[in-house]
Amino acid sequence: MNDPHLLLLFWAAVARAPHLHADHLRTAAGHAGLPLAAAPEALWRQPAATLRALGLPPAASALLADPPLALLEADLLWLQRAGLRLLNCVDDDYPVQLAAIPAAPAALYVRGEVAALSQPQVALVGSRHPSGAGRETAREFAYELSRLGLTITSGLAQGIDTACHQGALDAGGLTIAVCGTGLDRCYPSHNAALAERISRQGACVSEFPPGSDPLPANFPRRNRLISGLARGTVVIEAARESGSLITARRALEQNREVFAVPGSIRNPTVRGCLDLIREGAHLVTCAADIATQLGFSIEIFSESKQGFTKPLFAAHADGWLDKDCEMLLDALGFEPATVDELVVRTGWGAGPIGAKLLVLELAQQIESQPGGLYCRVR
Repeated sequence: MNDPHLLLLFWAAVARAPHLHADHLRTAAGHAGLPLAAAPEALWRQPAATLRALGLPPAASALLADPPLALLEADLLWLQRAGLRLLNCVDDDYPVQLAAIPAAPAALYVRGEVAALSQPQVALVGSRHPSGAGRETAREFAYELSRLGLTITSGLAQGIDTACHQGALDAGGLTIAVCGTGLDRCYPSHNAALAERISRQGACVSEFPPGSDPLPANFPRRNRLISGLARGTVVIEAARESGSLITARRALEQNREVFAVPGSIRNPTVRGCLDLIREGAHLVTCAADIATQLGFSIEIFSESKQGFTKPLFAAHADGWLDKDCEMLLDALGFEPATVDELVVRTGWGAGPIGAKLLVLELAQQIESQPGGLYCRVR
């Protein structure tokens, strides 16, 4: 296919073809006696029956046989105006790490620095509704791993994902957001400013064409890309039904390392992590544990920490909290608790406890959660 514009149209069609991935293209080209790079010549506007016989899914065969040219032209115009790139699976810039997984995407929409996709990466994922301690752990891990030189990959969701992206950005590192929608929209919408920062300091990536809504079926597909881009996946606070566990399972299927941050056996938001550890995931309590397992030396890690130019979080309030506040922190521990539970643990009245909880919240030592719960942050 010598016409550059026709070639672009072919890959725009591939990106929109339902259920089509790189393995399909490789198989089809092979059946036609051609290398994968020759897939455009072998597949563009061939009869649907021919494409099905070559191993392509029926819906993808129908689209490639009779491509919606007006829609594809609109896609190319959007890419140009928005400054995005459609990265196909035969492009030299296609990340080798991702190409190695089963059913790798045939094409990716990329906003930002394409080269970031080929950098050594760690995926950090977890609950959309984490505790304060879980959110701080996520941000701290991302910050420290970024200072080590690792790119942080996550899914732009609220909660742990957001904290991980922010930690990497605050460290001046690269971060990649793998999205479950088209890149013409942001999900969740309140992360639009964060997505813009990521595109300037890394990349936003999706295999879904423009106009794609955040459908539930999209996110398991997205999760396999999060783990597929990374050398290892770290799960921070995940309940047993968490989508983060799908990412961990995909990482195992892709022969990648899986890490989990432990927590209290009484905390339902970490039971998924505890299950992963029981099943063989690496238990980690600090970023150095992850770096070591992935082959990065602690010496380099320690040197990178010496270069920190700003504190990761606001200064602790330790030192000016009175003794009763410190006792209440000890009573709270690191599990969410209600005022009534704290009354039983301390023997104090609800009024004094409420007043001290307010002091601790203002000091950023705890945070309130739905259901009248309080959770220690530090």
